[in-house]
Amino acid sequence: MPIEILKGRLSLPVVAAPMFIVSGPELVIAQCKAGIVGSFPALNARPPALLDEWLHRIREELAAHDRAHPEAPSAPFAVNQIVHRSNARLEQDLEVCVAHEVPLVITSLGARPEVNEAVHAYGGTVLHDVTNALHARKAIEKGADGLIAVAAGAGGHAGTLSPFALVQEIRSWFDGPLALSGAISGGRSILAAQAMGADLAYVGSAFIAAEEANAAEDYKRMVVESAAEDIVYTDLFTGIPGNYLRGSITRAGLDPDALGGEARPQPGLEGAKAWKDVWGAGQGIGGTAASQPAARIIEGWAAEYHAARAALAAPQTLLRAR
Repeated sequence: MPIEILKGRLSLPVVAAPMFIVSGPELVIAQCKAGIVGSFPALNARPPALLDEWLHRIREELAAHDRAHPEAPSAPFAVNQIVHRSNARLEQDLEVCVAHEVPLVITSLGARPEVNEAVHAYGGTVLHDVTNALHARKAIEKGADGLIAVAAGAGGHAGTLSPFALVQEIRSWFDGPLALSGAISGGRSILAAQAMGADLAYVGSAFIAAEEANAAEDYKRMVVESAAEDIVYTDLFTGIPGNYLRGSITRAGLDPDALGGEARPQPGLEGAKAWKDVWGAGQGIGGTAASQPAARIIEGWAAEYHAARAALAAPQTLLRAR
């Protein structure tokens, strides 16, 4: 594993994606205890002073878990920072993360050398999410340690490139830590991400329905009942293209099939907010069959992952004998 801090700490090669509103301390702690990297956006801690409380809680509960289970220590956790100039909280939130020496920092919407330097000063690792190879190069040039390739089908602000194409282009010049996002929702797809050249799978939408997730019950139910065809890709709600649940768009009083160009029903947006009312999700939600504890989700993936690895190791009858 290219990231030293992850060695011997993971039950699966997975980073749980930070989801706006949905990801909080309860979900992060459950994910880390189950052996995958748990994460949350710093902006989820509102008011800002709550970020310090959340980090204290996460550190204390994971430390207690590690003392009780030295044979299976928790995975490290991560905090997502939006580094775009529009984030007025960045400097304050970064100071809190530095004070707590957050092991992994995920940066989004821009690459800032000063942010990377602040994290590196205490020995932390920075992963930057990108949707194309050009932005990937810029992120590494500005000091990021690793990349998160956000391919087509991912929840939230997803890219449009095939994961095969995106990983291939990045791996042609970058051999550092690489995670892959895009419709990954089970053990087989986690293994597939590694087969393509990624070190880690980056998974979010499957955890929306987790019992520990800070999502409305209707949101969880809609994820369970929906499939890939129920995902709509549009830039209407935030100005940046993203994937959203068709049913939530309808609930907001909009026509999911008439969101582009002059047909955009702008008046219908009154009172409807992205993420709060119009819910994000990726194309992999068809693999989410029920709302259950995060640990159970991860256990199921682990069984599927190891079964898939074993199957691939068996003789392949379709191949010509040599």
